[in-house]
Amino acid sequence: MRRVYNILILCALAAIFVSCGRKGKVDGLSTSDHSDSVSCHIGPGGFPSGLDTLRCVDGKVRNGQFFSTLLTSLGLSASEAYNLSQACGPVFDVRTLRVGNAYSAYYSAISEEAEEPVLQYLIYDRDRSSQIIFKCQPPYDTWVHEKPVTVERRYADVTISTSLWVDMTEAGVSPNLIVSLSDIYAWTVDFFGLQKGDRFRVLYEEKMCDGEVIAVDTVRYAVFTHRGEDFPSIMYDQKDGGNIYWNEKGESMRKAFLKAPLKFTRISSGFSYARKHPVTKKVRPHTGVDYAAPKGTPVMTIGDGVVTSVKYEGAGGNTVRIRHNSVYSTAYLHLSKYAKGLKPGKRVRQGEVIGYVGSTGRSTGPHLDFRVWKNGTPINPLKMSSPPAEPVKADHKKAFEQISEKYKAQIDTIQAHSIAEKLFELL
Repeated sequence: MRRVYNILILCALAAIFVSCGRKGKVDGLSTSDHSDSVSCHIGPGGFPSGLDTLRCVDGKVRNGQFFSTLLTSLGLSASEAYNLSQACGPVFDVRTLRVGNAYSAYYSAISEEAEEPVLQYLIYDRDRSSQIIFKCQPPYDTWVHEKPVTVERRYADVTISTSLWVDMTEAGVSPNLIVSLSDIYAWTVDFFGLQKGDRFRVLYEEKMCDGEVIAVDTVRYAVFTHRGEDFPSIMYDQKDGGNIYWNEKGESMRKAFLKAPLKFTRISSGFSYARKHPVTKKVRPHTGVDYAAPKGTPVMTIGDGVVTSVKYEGAGGNTVRIRHNSVYSTAYLHLSKYAKGLKPGKRVRQGEVIGYVGSTGRSTGPHLDFRVWKNGTPINPLKMSSPPAEPVKADHKKAFEQISEKYKAQIDTIQAHSIAEKLFELL
């Protein structure tokens, strides 16, 4: 844990230096210690030793702050900041400095030769598991320090009573797992239509760093239960660069189409041939599904295809139309804007962003009007069936069945222990 020093600067250091060749004032340091500078350079790759002998100031990158201005605010001159920036090389792109990321600045104590503390090291938290270490005095150097990361196996068993997000977070499950499940089951489960009593049981692994979850590493096995029917998903990698999630029959969890063209929202209006329009108040067919979502929410194509139209269509506003094959085509209406470079004739891939939610055309608020045609006839997107992709290869079928049985046995064993513990509590 970082040590934070809140020591006031003495009046002798209150002068402000404005020349580019002189160093700026550094907050949080004291002039009471007159020991010499300490050398503790180890890198590259290692963490500097002897930092406990230096003065430390913690902070966060501020809005509008660049790498150079951060360095000058910490006490380096403009020329020194430039030289250090040049020394970053391929290790750190100074343009990637992120507002809000934490840093620790380490200074040598005031000496009789120096009028102010000298910045020796800057340690910048690039992300939750790695830091960039800058040696701020000649010879300048920059290297990456990777924090120790462990992978731990977890099990989650959550029954929906309110919503997937609320129930999982209340059960202490990382929100990252929700994202992973939505990706795995995107072609099978309508995450907008989850019902009370639906259940997820999941064997998965978490990456841990400094006692915190930084990522859901791998979902090994999951079972989604809906209306008494189980929908298992088994992770099995054929090492062919393709799909790795399958159902119990060895069929790919990836289908020809996504279940929905955007994530984490709600259905505000369904498919109907007799809907009262919210603007005109007239009863007219609405052969699509409206997904209410904030303006700017990314909209994805539900499958591979070719863009046939990108234009403003009156009541439909900014609209993108895509032909997926000889049978299916889709349209995405009321967009605020299109994806960069999108134009008729462009081939798009499943899940590719083609625009952003808006309220253009005849609309009462931000939403996506999503429509699907089969052989030229509009169909309800929520009831559209989609054939599975290629199944597990024949020469992998036995290994797949073995790993499936292994994971299923693990979940059954965990569940049996849980039931036994509950019964014991009742005795």
